[in-house]
Amino acid sequence: MYELYLLLKGEHSALAFIFLRLAPIHSKIMANVKHLSTIANHVVHRCALKLDTSVDKLVEEFEAGWKPETSGYSRKFMEFCSAKALTDMCQNIEEKISDGSFSRFTFDMMLAWEMPSVADEEPRMECVAKEKEERKIPAKVTEEQDDISLFYSDLMPLLVDNEPDVGEDAFAWLGSQVLLVADPVNARFTFETLTAPTGNRLHFPAYNKYLKEIENCVKHLQKQVTPKGVELADDEFILHVEGTASSQRVVRHIGATSWPGRLTLTNYALYFEASGVMTYEDALKIDLSQTKEHNVRPASTGPWGAPLFDKAILYESSESSEGVLLELPEITSSTRRDHWLALIKEIMFMHQFLSKYKVECPLQAWEMHARTILGIIRLHAGREMLRISPPTPTKFLIFALLDVLPKGDYILEELAESLKKVNSGHPCSASSTLKGMNMSQSIISSVEVKEVGEEIMCASGLDDKSSLENAINQAREEEKKIAIAKATTEGLKEEGVAESSLILMELLTPLKGALLWFQEILTWERPATTIVVIAATLVFIYKEWVGKAIAAFFLWVVAKMIEARRKRIKDRCTEIVISSASDQTTMESVVSAQHGLQTVHQVVQTANIALLKIWSILISKAHKHADMVMISMVGSAIILAVVPMKFIFMAITLACFSATSKLGKHGENNQGNRRLQEWWDSIPVIPVRVVDKVLDSPTCKFM
Repeated sequence: MYELYLLLKGEHSALAFIFLRLAPIHSKIMANVKHLSTIANHVVHRCALKLDTSVDKLVEEFEAGWKPETSGYSRKFMEFCSAKALTDMCQNIEEKISDGSFSRFTFDMMLAWEMPSVADEEPRMECVAKEKEERKIPAKVTEEQDDISLFYSDLMPLLVDNEPDVGEDAFAWLGSQVLLVADPVNARFTFETLTAPTGNRLHFPAYNKYLKEIENCVKHLQKQVTPKGVELADDEFILHVEGTASSQRVVRHIGATSWPGRLTLTNYALYFEASGVMTYEDALKIDLSQTKEHNVRPASTGPWGAPLFDKAILYESSESSEGVLLELPEITSSTRRDHWLALIKEIMFMHQFLSKYKVECPLQAWEMHARTILGIIRLHAGREMLRISPPTPTKFLIFALLDVLPKGDYILEELAESLKKVNSGHPCSASSTLKGMNMSQSIISSVEVKEVGEEIMCASGLDDKSSLENAINQAREEEKKIAIAKATTEGLKEEGVAESSLILMELLTPLKGALLWFQEILTWERPATTIVVIAATLVFIYKEWVGKAIAAFFLWVVAKMIEARRKRIKDRCTEIVISSASDQTTMESVVSAQHGLQTVHQVVQTANIALLKIWSILISKAHKHADMVMISMVGSAIILAVVPMKFIFMAITLACFSATSKLGKHGENNQGNRRLQEWWDSIPVIPVRVVDKVLDSPTCKFM
């Protein structure tokens, strides 16, 4: 009878669910667990078969460690059974993926995780019934909609079916159990990318294709040839290759000369082999694992070294005066360049992470290598799966994501702590998964694995109350807020601010010489002059008393902000209208606008955005930020009114000059600057609209 269910499950999932509901079950191993949903009972039965035990024994084993005061019995029991079954399946994971049993079983686990009890199942069945009724009603399709490209109808059958689908939480849970599917750090970001075409719901065809692409990617990487003249380390693996006969070109530029060749990335280095007459020359190695000062950034190339095409990457190092410029030619966009840039940064960030947090245990270090490797493999799979609209690389990578994610440095700290809880000997861990996929042999001795495995039984280092998971959730919420705030600035970047650039440049022209001189003094390029300036400034400050005046100014600004809030100016000032009317002729305006525009355009954009953010704070458009500013200004006003101003100015002066000295740079802490930048980025601005007519009065007045 159970074999009949499996047959139905493979072909018609809906019939299988009906079969489980109606079929009389007599076998002990198929005895239903009370309160479990249909799909949860199915998963538990499958787990019992995998473990060659009975459901009753699984219940007894689970309840031996179950605390009655804990809620969520059904889900916890389902997680318990799934974890034991996955431990068994991951020991031969490559074969399970090939025959499709792994994808089907783990997808059912996610369904069961979402609907563990009968109480969870009933609302879901009602929703399904309602959807079926809605499908019976013929949709009214306009002629315009009927002529839409067949792209959607061609693609969606690969991603969507009529079977039950799963959500983000279930996918994230499975990622914490099986690191092949997703990494706990970026599982939710990966899910958002994979399900973007399907309404943020994951269907089995898409999930099955995703795992198949991971398997194909692993096999493809195993076939790659080692760079010429290079002997890879035991724990060094090829992660990406381009420039071969079957892939797109890669060109290295040295001055005005260009050299095509093959580019290979491993988890330790980047190798470039210039093409010879019959074969490749010995590879140039760019070591990405060193703790030296080095960076990689986008660059532009073109004929005879002219920077015309923004499709290259430039690697710079403190040990070399000349960087390595590599172009990845592409007809339209810079997708290839961005892909390579993200992969190279991921490897660099990984080694910086291991060095910064002193991850010296070989077991933990290799586990982090393995997780990074799996992240890159998942990115390759995602790109193959979504070729028409390639995904953002950072959504699949760990360290590249945390580099741009708000409070990503907090997550890195929690990640370093969670590494201590990971058991690399667990069959579902990243290192064991690579071994199971035949991509690596056992890097760490079995003795070390056994010692750690006896203390900890966790594949990812996460538990229900994991501080890492809490940090990730907080970072996601912060990212959404910042994304909303940044969306308000997109219009400014698209429209440009040519009307303001000429005025700004004219105002700054007399100050250029003074600014350069002040920069030399502030950066200690002239030590003797800097010391004289510091001494003179301290003496001058000691004789001045301006604290009360500045305090009064702060209090005046706070009073104006409160008055603006009381008058609800933010409700009336929904946008700022700027007039572009001018007495100049059209030709004069064009000539004036073009003068110096390329050098100051970005500066002007930044200045205008900064002014608009300040305006949003002043009129409480950003209510939360305005409160913080007012509190800070009131506190500052009190301090300035009580403490003699000369001592404050003297302390500020010494702090500014010491921060730019070699001693100050050595002890610099970037966390404070990062928090301030994230706070600033989260401030929304008022939309700006440019009109051609002269305005009688300003659209927004502070008073």
